[in-house]
Amino acid sequence: MDIRGGLPFAAVAAASAALGMSVKDLAGFGVIPMRTRSHSKKSGRFSQAQSDRVARFFRVWQAARATFGTLEKARLWMSRPTRPLGGMAPVALLDTEEGARLVEYLLFRIDRGTPA
Repeated sequence: MDIRGGLPFAAVAAASAALGMSVKDLAGFGVIPMRTRSHSKKSGRFSQAQSDRVARFFRVWQAARATFGTLEKARLWMSRPTRPLGGMAPVALLDTEEGARLVEYLLFRIDRGTPA
């Protein structure tokens, strides 16, 4: 799928469902504003910028799933505050690129068995 053209709402909904979430949950995580969700649902597509944020969110979730082996273990880790992230839950950092990179770096270190 081409992010530049905007992700289809249906594809984002399907990806969310695969993680046991809804598109509304993305708004709750700060990935997309609630108003944007409503507009995108009506138009059937997210903008390029919104699609980029959504793709970042799913990219990190997939990395967590790969690191921990199951969606449930990934969900538990993503929602639990962790010291290497300043006591914040990883999911709370996915609203910015910098935050997502911090989470990805921590996942990389966990994968390699490197102390945090």
